[in-house]
Order: sequence, then structure tokens, then C-alpha cells
Amino acid sequence: MIRVQKENFDVGAEINALSHGNTAIGGICSFVGLVRDFQHTKEDNTRVCAMTLEHYPGMTEKKLAEIEETARQRWPLEDVLIIHRYGRMEPGENIVLVVTASAHRQAAFESAQFLMDFLKTKAPFWKLEEDNTGTGSWVDARESDDDALSKWEK
Repeated sequence: MIRVQKENFDVGAEINALSHGNTAIGGICSFVGLVRDFQHTKEDNTRVCAMTLEHYPGMTEKKLAEIEETARQRWPLEDVLIIHRYGRMEPGENIVLVVTASAHRQAAFESAQFLMDFLKTKAPFWKLEEDNTGTGSWVDARESDDDALSKWEK
């Protein structure tokens, strides 16, 4: 299941809803991405006060569905959940939740990492960070994210 939403989410409730009643699930792996209060590229005392994520409705969901389908083809998954927020968020708030469920832990671990690597590089979201100096800057893609993705490309 894929949801792109403005509202926050309850991680525990989402995992419980995904796994409830499915006794074929032997392992669940989850990743929660949060807004942090510092900019990755700055080494001074500049702090992030908020982050705004923008996306193209329809296009974003389509790309996330493609990523999910690829994971389901590569690993024996019982279920997948991707929730990605958009809009303005402050440090400490949830941004993204990826949950994978499988009969075995390795498939759950690997598929969750694969999904996050693809989300970081291929999902059409744009991030604007507002800092404590009153300025905002768009976040560029990082080479390290592309490097992480390259291990999955075949």
C-alpha cells in the first residue's frame, strides 16, 4: 500500500494494521525518516527550523507504485507499506515510513533498504529547508544516495 499525505502517521498503528491477522509474516522491517534540525551540507551553526516537501500528485504515486512492484518481484514479501508526507514539517516530525513484511527476516531487511534507497533517489519529491537565519534552500541530490542505489541496479 502507498500513501502520500500531508497528515502525520502513527508508526505503531500502521505496523499493527499491516500485520494484523497475517500469520504468514515471520518478520517485519520498518524505517522511519524524521526531519532533523541540521543541514547535511553545512558545518556552521545553521539549524533547520522546518522542511517543506513538494511533489506532483499522480506522478509521485505512480513512481512509488513502480518501486513497490519492483521490490515485490525481487523478494517474497507478504506486504509492503510506504507512507510519504508532503507539506511543511518541523524537526522531529515523521517524513516517511517504509514497512516490509515477509516470512523471513532477510527479505524484509533487504527490501526495506532497497525501497528507502529508491525513495531517496528516484521518488519525485523536492525539499526546501528553512534555517534559523530566515533563509530557505532547496536540497540537492547527494552523490552518496546515488551510490547506495547503484548496488541494487542490475
